[in-house]
Amino acid sequence: MTKKVLILSGSPRYGGNSDTLCDQFLKGAMEAGHEVEKYFISAHNIGYCSGCYYCSSHDGVCCKKDDMNALMPKILDADVLVFASPVYMYSISAQLKAVFDRMVAKYEVIRNKELYYIMTAAENEVHTMDTALACMRGMADCIPGSKELGVIYGRGVYEKGEILDSPYMQEAYEMGKSV
Repeated sequence: MTKKVLILSGSPRYGGNSDTLCDQFLKGAMEAGHEVEKYFISAHNIGYCSGCYYCSSHDGVCCKKDDMNALMPKILDADVLVFASPVYMYSISAQLKAVFDRMVAKYEVIRNKELYYIMTAAENEVHTMDTALACMRGMADCIPGSKELGVIYGRGVYEKGEILDSPYMQEAYEMGKSV
């Protein structure tokens, strides 16, 4: 069965380490016959949630008129969501967090997603990714019927391109192929 896969790349650097793993996941998922789109968040204008709850009295429509209005239908339509982020200060990037917070506008209708998580960090210790993973899992807790199907811990990569000579490249490709 062909699935619609949406990869949310939270890297601030196009071609950064986590973004590169997104490309590998995309390659594998496309080879498996799925419809795949990578959404590079930093290339779009997505503001932060102001907590005004305009959306709650306007059928999930946000008062902000930015690129989240085009992204939300993609999120709703996807069978599979991939959340990807470099780990900054032990958490996810501001770019991905802004998308998570803006998803509150439609939290009552986002349902039944297969979820994959991709993280990269300069440090080698797995525990340095605990908080970032908890943020992603926290978002998953807000999506009834969601299933976590894979996590990539891309450790020990800091400079752009360091991921290229790592086993994480194959891991991301294989994870995408397994969708």
